[in-house]
Amino acid sequence: MIAKRLSNLFVAGQDFLEQPRGGRRLHSPLGDPLRPAAATGRWESAVLLRMKFVKGTGDGPSGVIPINVGSLICAAMHRIARIVCCGLFMLATAAAPHAIAGAPLNVATYNLRLNLASDGLNAWPARKAAVMALIRYHEFDLLATQEGLPEQIDDLAAMPGFAYVGVGRDDGKRAGEHAAIFYRKARLAVEQQGDFWLSETPDKPSKGWDGRCCNRLATWAVMKDLQTGGRFFVLSVHFDHEGQVARRESAKLVLQRIKALAGSLPIVCMGDFNATPESEPIGIMSAALRDSFKVSEAPSYGPEGTFNGFKPDALLKDRIDYIFTNQRVRVQKYAALTDRYDARFPSDHLPVVARIVME
Repeated sequence: MIAKRLSNLFVAGQDFLEQPRGGRRLHSPLGDPLRPAAATGRWESAVLLRMKFVKGTGDGPSGVIPINVGSLICAAMHRIARIVCCGLFMLATAAAPHAIAGAPLNVATYNLRLNLASDGLNAWPARKAAVMALIRYHEFDLLATQEGLPEQIDDLAAMPGFAYVGVGRDDGKRAGEHAAIFYRKARLAVEQQGDFWLSETPDKPSKGWDGRCCNRLATWAVMKDLQTGGRFFVLSVHFDHEGQVARRESAKLVLQRIKALAGSLPIVCMGDFNATPESEPIGIMSAALRDSFKVSEAPSYGPEGTFNGFKPDALLKDRIDYIFTNQRVRVQKYAALTDRYDARFPSDHLPVVARIVME
């Protein structure tokens, strides 16, 4: 603002110097009338008499500054304006990287509960609007999902402003449950993406170890933050709910893949691990990455447990959904959200959310 005013004053001074010397009344950059000095014939400003005094011409004292002095003043103003502008630009440039680096992201993991007609009033058609309203209201920038069937993925993908990456676990295309990663397109873009199965043959649809129920899948992406220009690695995963060996080996495989794929990038690993904090799989994960629940700068919000089983009176003691990060991610806040609609939970898991900052 100061630089702009100085610059405007300089322009006014230039206009003043360039005014014609005809018989019309002229004004200085300060707006006061000009008159010819008796001795020099130059145009002079009566308002500037505080800076230089000369004897009047019979009608009282008149302070004048010759036009060449006015030129020096205008030139000085021009130089000051340029210095101030440069200084403000340097300050803004120096401050920008810090402001950009501190831009927070709202990241979340949410087991959607697959669409089963046998769930009755808790089936997907009855609760999908509540799930989408929750995502919008809490302003998720990045969402790792689990159990979403193709029709559920399509419903979430139809939310304005969102896109996703991920494949079905049964054929690597559309069939079966997904571990899809949804992201807000105005904030994030995908640079790389991929999937792998939690098994001894991770590059093709398959069951792993002692897991008997179904194929288990992880989806990953390298994301670019369009606001900061920064890049980070994100992974969504769903561990087996039965096989103890499968969960342990899945933790090892996930960490191996993260090391190979993420390099030195900030890391956000989220999902339904079907394991409580004291279990072996979580111990393996926690030895390499940080549990957001434990490292949040603000006290955690909501219950510790994340599985509700669609029961309104669930005790919510078992924490099986996690957001893990590495040292390059600050966790400002952590929460397990207990939002309900018509006294019902939108899913049989609580969404777990963290506000993070990449470093």
